[in-house]
Amino acid sequence: MEPYQTLSRSIAGKTAIITGAASGMGRATAQLFAAEGAQVAVTDLRQEACDAVVAEIEAAGVPGKARGWALDVSDEAAIKRVVGDVAESFGGLDIVVNNAGFAIPGDVGEESYEDSWGPTLAVMLSAHQRMIRAALPYLRKSESPRIVNVASTEGLGATPGNSPYVAAKHGVIGLTRGLAVDLGREGITVNCICPGPIRTGITDAIPEEHKQIYAKRRVPLRRYAIPEEVAHMTLSCVLPAASFLTGAVIPVDGGLTIKNA
Repeated sequence: MEPYQTLSRSIAGKTAIITGAASGMGRATAQLFAAEGAQVAVTDLRQEACDAVVAEIEAAGVPGKARGWALDVSDEAAIKRVVGDVAESFGGLDIVVNNAGFAIPGDVGEESYEDSWGPTLAVMLSAHQRMIRAALPYLRKSESPRIVNVASTEGLGATPGNSPYVAAKHGVIGLTRGLAVDLGREGITVNCICPGPIRTGITDAIPEEHKQIYAKRRVPLRRYAIPEEVAHMTLSCVLPAASFLTGAVIPVDGGLTIKNA
């Protein structure tokens, strides 16, 4: 029998880049990773929003662990520039978290459908593969390279009037599985988180009463999650000890996707 092996559950000293990190799940992930000792590149559309998260991290007693970069993930050239800058600034790159996203309703019968389809696929699918491809030269030098793509329970089902978002999130799951197979030989793991009802900017507009009704009807845990609960699952996927986890699609949804009625 082989002796018991101790595997590291620490990301201290690792470098992570997180998209959409100025709010919601991305912000919680950046704060958690920094608290766990990682160097964190906080990226989002506006520099001042990134800097605010960096300031929060430093105020929490974690100085020097985070820096902010303005990044529009629909801009391929900007992705290449920022990823390279992050790797140069921190001396490498170990973790990529593709989290950036938004929600624009799309009625397939309306002329405005294309206005939803194009930006949705650009930000929440094409950007994922571009971030990964830009990061690959640096991930290949890492001792424990990790990629996490944030999809949604909309990648496991569908709700009406939301088909661009649904298509993008289904695509993220397919991309995750495909790249897990392609990159597995190099020891690069690729996994996918599928959040359900979470208290983020996307769900802020839903009245509290309606949130409670929905949760009690659809979610076995009978509530919405907070972003930190998703961040902790993301952390679990990027640990050095998570070295045999790849191609996984993990719902963080309070049981929503398993409930029949």
